Amino acid sequence: MKKAVFPGSFDPITLGHVDIIKRGLPLFDEIVIAIGINAKKNYMFSVEERMKFIGNTFFAEEKISVETYKGLTVNYCKEINANFILRGLRNPADFEFEKSIAQTNRKLSGIETIFLLTSAETSYISSSIVRDVMRNGGNAASLVPNSVASKVDI
Repeated sequence: MKKAVFPGSFDPITLGHVDIIKRGLPLFDEIVIAIGINAKKNYMFSVEERMKFIGNTFFAEEKISVETYKGLTVNYCKEINANFILRGLRNPADFEFEKSIAQTNRKLSGIETIFLLTSAETSYISSSIVRDVMRNGGNAASLVPNSVASKVDI
């Protein structure tokens, strides 16, 4: 069974995340969307809200589950018997950053990271940009799935 973890803070989930997840579905038997919990980080949305956003976005997809975890992603992967980590790449800077993490993860655990390039339509979207738009009264509806847009006054 090919099981992948798609880790992130998803604060909030964006159409870029949705693109990578949908394109990863044919590659894996199961994808666990894993919300990493970092007590030192200030989030715009609670973990419960982020889980709802993701769950509502993928409610009809049986191959997807949503979980939370703390600590190293590779340790979480071992806990749930996941063979792969799924990551999206928007640009060369993402690649350089993610490459180092992927190599370290493989060295520590043997778990492979699978990279998918974001589609041209979503390559500019990031959660930090979405949060900035929201904080400043902009309309972020074209950047997030309906589960976020309908919940948040954007």
